Amino acid sequence: MDKDAIRQRVEAWEKGPVAKTLNRFPERRERFETTSGIEVKRVFTPLDVDGDAYLENVGLPGEYPFTRGVQPTMYRGRFWTMRQYAGFGTAEQTNERYHYLLKQGQTGLSVAFDLPTQIGYDSDHELAEGEVGKVGVAIDSLKDMEILFDGIPLDQVSTSMTINAPAGILLAMYIAVAEKQGVASDKLRGTIQNDILKEYVARGTYIFPPEPSLKIITDIISFCKERVPAWNTMSISGYHIREAGSTAVQEVAFTLANAIAYVQAAVDKGLDVDEFAGRLSFFFNAHNNLLEEVAKFRAARRLWARIMKERFGAKNPRSMMLRFHTQTAGCTLTAQQPDNNVVRVTLQALAAVLGGTQSLHTNSRDEALCLPTEDSVRIALRTQQIIAHESGVADSADPLAGSYLVEAMTDEIERRAQEYIDKIDDLGGVIKAIEAGYIQKEIGDAAYAYQKAVETGEQIVVGVNKFQIDEELPKNILRVDPEVEAYQREKTARVRAERDAPAVDRALEALRRAASDGTNVMPSILEAVKAYATLGEICDVLRGVYGEYTEAS
Repeated sequence: MDKDAIRQRVEAWEKGPVAKTLNRFPERRERFETTSGIEVKRVFTPLDVDGDAYLENVGLPGEYPFTRGVQPTMYRGRFWTMRQYAGFGTAEQTNERYHYLLKQGQTGLSVAFDLPTQIGYDSDHELAEGEVGKVGVAIDSLKDMEILFDGIPLDQVSTSMTINAPAGILLAMYIAVAEKQGVASDKLRGTIQNDILKEYVARGTYIFPPEPSLKIITDIISFCKERVPAWNTMSISGYHIREAGSTAVQEVAFTLANAIAYVQAAVDKGLDVDEFAGRLSFFFNAHNNLLEEVAKFRAARRLWARIMKERFGAKNPRSMMLRFHTQTAGCTLTAQQPDNNVVRVTLQALAAVLGGTQSLHTNSRDEALCLPTEDSVRIALRTQQIIAHESGVADSADPLAGSYLVEAMTDEIERRAQEYIDKIDDLGGVIKAIEAGYIQKEIGDAAYAYQKAVETGEQIVVGVNKFQIDEELPKNILRVDPEVEAYQREKTARVRAERDAPAVDRALEALRRAASDGTNVMPSILEAVKAYATLGEICDVLRGVYGEYTEAS
């Protein structure tokens, strides 16, 4: 490749055809850039990528540094897992929705829990009032979990659960339900999010302080290594970081910085990195800037491979693979002209597939207004199926590799993300950076810059600040019946009345001792769950030992 000849040709092109065109048709703006502030040049050429480092930086699918994907054949053998994040009202209502989705061709379940469940309160707690079943399904005890998965064989379905502070409790309930179905725990496949660090900076559904929270996470990793070996013990989430307003670069950087903290905590506990790292997974957001998103996924995969190999000395290639689930961007959905959201979700889902995701959730068109209706959920699922079966993009592994723009942007995202990770290291690690408010400020500044661009019209949001129409509120909106809360409270009261109270007391006392002694709490949590101790009762025991986290002002 004669780079001098390319450079001369580009210069002549800019002075000739480009200059003439600009005199007649000026470009829309002086500088084009992505949401991360990366310049999008008029044209990208071989001058923008290091062609001599192809094997080192790009390579082949299924091989280190996994830029092009974690599987050699990617979707030519098997499509990504098609999930729809679902949960509302009671376990009975959500179970009905799960059966509907599975009949429509969904290949995995993804559980949304209501806010009281996420922060460790039963439905009859005073702080749960008005929130039961609103943003997810209410789970108070093993009884609810049994209903949630009634008629769903847990050895035949992969289940993802978006739960963090009480993740060990919900996993224990899932294991107990499987046992009642006659399914051994080593046959269970799925993921718990179990990513508490991003809660302190982006989402807020924490319970305990960071140090005991990390201890519980390492307990879960150790427990699953022995008892639930096919389970993904963490889904380290950039999704909520992006929803809070971060850029694509920040999403990669802060997610991987959190992951570094989790791996280090497990290593410090004496676990061999190659014994658990292969069961870590990631959860990313997919936004509208299609090419930046594709590059983001590729950069994250390469950066993580290098971190695991060079920083933690991983030997097993599986320990270096960044496997991830993607959800389309909820924060981009608009209440105005909600049918436009079908187009947004299609672009975002396409970016995830072109970027090599292992599983995918597509948001529904009406989620800016309400819980999605069955019609909307079906359209969202059909979006994935059309991409899989009709678009052709799944027929080749990493089909955009070699694009000068995509490769240059992949390099730039990796470089900028590494700079953030280095800064966090200089601050003493993620927990120190959180305590200093550094990560929160970076996300807040990015969110402010984006909102300012929307308000000034620099960033167009179709139907919101341009191309508006007069419209009425859509009909057929799905609302959670207020009676759900009363029903859930009564059901939980029945569980407490009918269970073996002395057995519950013994199980909770054993859990208190385990937490106080610093031993692994998971076996005790599992026994408490089987005795039908409620989620709130189990969390209250742990609150009594570990305390609660209060955000610094």
